[in-house]
Amino acid sequence: MPQEGEASPRGSGVQDRGWAWVVLVATVLVQGLTLGFPSCIGVFFKDLQHDFQASNSETSWFPSIMTAVLHAGGPLCSILVERFGCRITVMLGGLLSGVGMVASVFSKSIVQLYITAGFITGLGSCFSFQAGITVLGYYFIRRRALANALASTGVSIGLTLWPLLSQYLLDEMGWRNAFLIFGGLLLNCCVCGAVMRPVPLPPPAPPSQSSSGPSAEGTPLSNGNPLHPKEQPSLSRSATCLLNLQKYLAFDIFCKNKGYQIYTIGVSWMVMGFVLPLIYLVPYAILNGVEERKAALLISIIGFINIFMRPMAGLLSGLNVFTGRRIYLFSAAVMFNGLSNLICAISAEYNVLVLYCLVYSISMSVVGALIFQVLMDVVEMDRFSSALGLFTILESITILIGPPLAGLLVDLTGHYSYVFYASSFFMVSAALFMGLSFCTMEAKNKLRGTCRPVPENPPRDKYTEVPTELESDKNGPPAAVYVTSI
Repeated sequence: MPQEGEASPRGSGVQDRGWAWVVLVATVLVQGLTLGFPSCIGVFFKDLQHDFQASNSETSWFPSIMTAVLHAGGPLCSILVERFGCRITVMLGGLLSGVGMVASVFSKSIVQLYITAGFITGLGSCFSFQAGITVLGYYFIRRRALANALASTGVSIGLTLWPLLSQYLLDEMGWRNAFLIFGGLLLNCCVCGAVMRPVPLPPPAPPSQSSSGPSAEGTPLSNGNPLHPKEQPSLSRSATCLLNLQKYLAFDIFCKNKGYQIYTIGVSWMVMGFVLPLIYLVPYAILNGVEERKAALLISIIGFINIFMRPMAGLLSGLNVFTGRRIYLFSAAVMFNGLSNLICAISAEYNVLVLYCLVYSISMSVVGALIFQVLMDVVEMDRFSSALGLFTILESITILIGPPLAGLLVDLTGHYSYVFYASSFFMVSAALFMGLSFCTMEAKNKLRGTCRPVPENPPRDKYTEVPTELESDKNGPPAAVYVTSI
């Protein structure tokens, strides 16, 4: 990723103050519009199923495709940020999202809905969200951690408001007109992207040793734009392809780093069950006699609690007692989340469902706050963006197939409660796999450590605490990485 855009805080008057806070507000809105949007699809589930005469499995492909593309488009988003910058990428994403939702209004079949509202809207949301997160790294340096924490509240706000708005529009004008209005709302990502203007950098200093220094060429702007017109010496196509794969997809880390391997497999298995309640909770409640507005309110309760619990979970994980043990806190939260689904499966009374939402949202907040923080603990930060690329793509594959498999289970059994049993199975088994695997790996590493001296630079297959902010990064924005959030 372009390191040329890095600037010291002394070099720009907009970083950490002034216009930076406007960009932060825009990023909060972008996160609410994009990441929070898939949470409302469950409100339309039964209407889409009835209108297209589709089965549960066929209907669930729609939110699965949208969410999977939202996670898997990170490498492509990084390429666009490198080429065109964050501002253009966010606006392009807003345009794609809006066009996809407007086009879905004219869908004649469920397959057309997969392409329009599923793929196109999901890809646009990916561009807007991930480029919006990237630009914060250029506008905030000293207060970067605070900015990212505040920006993450946009997801919870969207999770709270989207279901309520969706149910109101569905009752008043039907799902097609509601999707048309959603297209207009998602176009506001273009407005948010317009305020993310490039950060002005100081004039380049004259080269002291050679003309090949990093500030010898380029334009005085930074928000992910490439500042060097000249490229490296030309390489063969195969070598270039391998370099790009290593840059965006860390297959080498996956093969060599045991901790990354365990964590990636565990999370990929976990998300097959993690996304199911958000899709099937509303139709499950409606089928059991809960009023439609009250059923939509259940998702909003989860989102509202996330607004407060997610920052608290982040603060909790930062305590010294969890240093080097965050993977076990994460595994415990995943297991607690899986077991909470049994509450919903046992009874469908509204009071029980509200209790389920309270318990589920607490564990969901911890999982959402720690999922990428633990990833930073198991890989080196200089390879984090490439490790995240492979991580999100593998994660998106299981997100894609999880809900349709659950829908097939409903079609075969006729009971939505089996979806929550399946969710519990995936979550609990993933938690046990990650917790026991890391515990065994640490025990083996300690046993080896008693037989030989500890090397100065320990191998990365050990689960050790890695600083999440390198010293060299404190004076400048990070490379443009693609970040997702569950």
